[in-house]
Amino acid sequence: MSSRTSRAGLLTVGAVSFTVLAWASAFVAIRSAGGAYSPGALALGRLLAASVVLVVLVLVRGEGLPPRGAWRGIVVSGLVWFAGYMVALNWGERLVDAGTAALLVNVGPILMALLAARLLGEALPPRLLAGMAVSFAGAVVVGLSMSAGSAGSSRDGGSTSLLGVVLCLLAAVAYAVGVVAQKPALSHGSPLQVTAFSCLIGTVACLPFSGQLFSEVADAPASATLNMLYLGVVPTALAFTTWTYALARTPAGKMGATTYAVPAIVVLLSWLFLDEVPGWLTLLGGVLCLAGVAVSRSRARAASRVVATAPVQEESTTTGS
Repeated sequence: MSSRTSRAGLLTVGAVSFTVLAWASAFVAIRSAGGAYSPGALALGRLLAASVVLVVLVLVRGEGLPPRGAWRGIVVSGLVWFAGYMVALNWGERLVDAGTAALLVNVGPILMALLAARLLGEALPPRLLAGMAVSFAGAVVVGLSMSAGSAGSSRDGGSTSLLGVVLCLLAAVAYAVGVVAQKPALSHGSPLQVTAFSCLIGTVACLPFSGQLFSEVADAPASATLNMLYLGVVPTALAFTTWTYALARTPAGKMGATTYAVPAIVVLLSWLFLDEVPGWLTLLGGVLCLAGVAVSRSRARAASRVVATAPVQEESTTTGS
């Protein structure tokens, strides 16, 4: 029993880790592809690529349509998260750098934890709140340091714009709403079903941008198109599936707190691929982000050890009687 629990715990941690790394890389890929593709076209191209992969996975596994009880959450998640979030983030990253965008989007987990407490009845334990506070402080440090060092880095030639900030905050709201909508759906459908059909809903919602996509793909450099395909396959098709797998086994508030590691990873990837060299203040913020994640998840690990040992203790007591 304890070995199965440990294995399930390791799989969940692995799924979360992959998701965080993939989503961090998405900020850099969006920034790279955004010069050739408009926000709606990039969202549609990403979702089309993801839909192909997810439909193939659904057919191979023979999972079929989700149960009726899952559809409400799937529709909300597809419209708000898969479509609305991606268009807003793509647009926002034309106006702010990748590190700042990661900071602003990571307001989402705070909203997520609050929404989950209000709508799903999830608890807000002190360690989770403390970890969120530490990580958010780190994310603020990352965003401020990146913004201070990236004047003139926006696509339109200016420094971080108010519109870009508002768009990234809207993406954060969409992210939080989408996750909270997904959580009840996962009690009815499998993670793959919820991800695949949410993605298909989002793709349909973005079809009005098909004209832009077809006209822009002809002129886009190969690197931009490859980045768009990467966004569809890895951060969307695969990472959203691993996210829903972990979300089905973890409270939404704790899952949201885990994504505070994203800004720190975005800083490193931006340094490597976008030549945005982080300063000491940025690195300090990244360390705070990771420290907050460790704090927020430490109680979950301790609780799992207690749960794992409880049956053993009960069995020994019963045997002794």
